[in-house]
Amino acid sequence: MPETIDQDRLVSLRRDFHRHPEPAWREFYTTARIVEECRRIGVDRLVVGPDLLASESRTGVPGDADMETWLDRARERGVDPELLDQFRGGHTGAMAILERGAGPTVALRVDIDALPREESTADEHLPAAEGFRAETPAMHACGHDAHATIGVGVLEAVANSDFRGTLKVVFQPAEEVVGGGRAVAESGHLDDVDYLFALHVGLDHPTGEVVAGIGDFLAVRHFRADFTGESAHAGANPQAGRNAIQAMATAVQNLYAIPRHEDGATRVNAGDVGGGSATNIIPEDAYIEGEVRGETDALLEYMSEKADHVLEHAATMHDCGVSIATHAEAPSADSDDELVELVAEAAGEAESVTSLLERAPLGGSEDATFLMQQVQEHGGLATYVGIGTDHPGGHHTATFDIDEASLSIGVDVLSRAILRLLTVE
Repeated sequence: MPETIDQDRLVSLRRDFHRHPEPAWREFYTTARIVEECRRIGVDRLVVGPDLLASESRTGVPGDADMETWLDRARERGVDPELLDQFRGGHTGAMAILERGAGPTVALRVDIDALPREESTADEHLPAAEGFRAETPAMHACGHDAHATIGVGVLEAVANSDFRGTLKVVFQPAEEVVGGGRAVAESGHLDDVDYLFALHVGLDHPTGEVVAGIGDFLAVRHFRADFTGESAHAGANPQAGRNAIQAMATAVQNLYAIPRHEDGATRVNAGDVGGGSATNIIPEDAYIEGEVRGETDALLEYMSEKADHVLEHAATMHDCGVSIATHAEAPSADSDDELVELVAEAAGEAESVTSLLERAPLGGSEDATFLMQQVQEHGGLATYVGIGTDHPGGHHTATFDIDEASLSIGVDVLSRAILRLLTVE
């Protein structure tokens, strides 16, 4: 079982990640810091840059100018220029590998990106009070700083044990835009994995509580619909225009009218809408950025077909055109019973765990499902583990934070579970 965990080191590392958050495909400093920790631990192999990813499968990759801005920030923090060259084009993330002879191959996946939102400056917000509030225009508002830290902690705990087999720790970029999971899954690095663990902190579970198998992932599709009409003077000849905003507004109204389905949960949201140019011009352009979700892949397909039907017919109703693009998507997935039971047994041995749930629903979406499906389709097992943490603000809010005691709990439970699978001498 794992040796004594250095909680102070975990807290220091997590606060470093928290202070320097970076959004999807721009995790340059974060990846370099992970590489530094992996080299300190002494891994057998380290995969970074394009070698980690099926590059053509990435989604949500920002433009060159935006990318360069975040590269400049990493340079200013003293990141090794040779590493930054490997990360160019947004090829962030890393995979650390320990190879200790014949035995099973076990993988742990953690995500590392932040959200493009401002963090609270309130005195009662611990990162602000303690001096590790975000120094960039982003924020770790979902705990990925904790995930990366736990990944490093598990890597070190297993590295310091006598085991036979292979451990792969995947530090995955771009989860928040549902953009990195497919690229890692299709890279081939998981094809030989016998057992895969993924994790998330919080999810409304308190510190000390562990969920051995999170389930009920909602498959998700992010889309953008661009409506095109024809402009005209709104006072002099409004009849000559074709109003794209009318088409967009009709679509928004009717998206929310898509019937629910008897087979399970479905969701739809028009999260970002806009268009037009002036009060006296019939608007010729409008857009919707939205999403649909379903409890299963089949339910996601149902919602996608209905949503596309609504968008197309709303455009036709107002004599406009529409183009629909899928920006990102992720499937549903299930945690395997055998691995859920193993995590539950490992958690039961950990003194830091005060409450154990074998299963609980996620209630949202996650692109770890790509990795889970990839392993399962190649004959392996996968589970998604919940590590409870008290958090003062909800996920994705300006006041989100974690209880740092959950860091060592996550390392303890996951390293115990992994060492149950690897052959310990």
